[in-house]
Amino acid sequence: MPSRISLSFILLLFLSITGFAQNTNQPYILVLGVAQDGGYPHMGCNKICCTKAWANPATQRAVVSLALVDPKAKKWYLFDATPDIKKQLKDFGKQTKNLYPYIPDGIFITHAHIGHYTGLMEFGREVMNTKNLNVYVLPKLKSFLEENGPWSQLVKLNNIKITALEDGKPFAFDGNNVTAFTVPHRDEYSETAGFKIETGARKYLFIPDIDKWSKWNKSIVEMVKQVDFAFLDATFYSPEELGNRPISEVPHPLVIETEKLFENEPASVKAKIQFIHLNHTNKLLWDKAAQKVFFKTGFNLAQQDGVY
Repeated sequence: MPSRISLSFILLLFLSITGFAQNTNQPYILVLGVAQDGGYPHMGCNKICCTKAWANPATQRAVVSLALVDPKAKKWYLFDATPDIKKQLKDFGKQTKNLYPYIPDGIFITHAHIGHYTGLMEFGREVMNTKNLNVYVLPKLKSFLEENGPWSQLVKLNNIKITALEDGKPFAFDGNNVTAFTVPHRDEYSETAGFKIETGARKYLFIPDIDKWSKWNKSIVEMVKQVDFAFLDATFYSPEELGNRPISEVPHPLVIETEKLFENEPASVKAKIQFIHLNHTNKLLWDKAAQKVFFKTGFNLAQQDGVY
């Protein structure tokens, strides 16, 4: 294949070959954002990693979020409510030709860090004033939302209806299952969840935030083997990225560490991994030369607006 073929063309070709097209009646995942909590470009950043993105909106990326789309039920579900939610809901409608309701049928939230839940405020009476929008979270996050403003007002006014998920127990709806499980992370206000999404036809893993794979009581290698696609934390590529503070203050599995864990696995396993939640300093987000080298490893980067 000629080297000048664009990454977007390769992605479209892959989706076509594997049958992941939006005209299927099978549920699928649509990626609505791939960046870390601050988005890309990052507030206050005028370094090489962000300057081109400030100048070229086409290269900008939203904060990590997924949509589970069910064409048969004509419903969709959002994973994480980000600060970019206004644009992401608009983009969802555009990508799905406005065949679905503007508001999702439910929102699954991983944890209480700003990039993952603060979009809930848009459903309050100041903006959308929704009625009993289903929100699915683990128990500590449920308590945090119910007991602290402004989130408690959403509960009091019935803008949102919170359901507590059980750690490790599948939650069934419309023939699909979502299993929340805790992962080690900086849990200042809530526990942190990852999600296993099972649609019957395909299985997905969503872990946008975790401290280190070694701190977890599960094997990420074995979990990836059990799914078709794994959207995994790739906040930082290497430990030298943050010049203004120690990277130990914001621990995440480095991309090079995850690559090392999977180095002896077959290409079919590596190809399942779609790295997501990239910090603006992560060169895989903006450095084409680094991306070219990276793709030779057999791993993948989750693509905003990509269908899986």
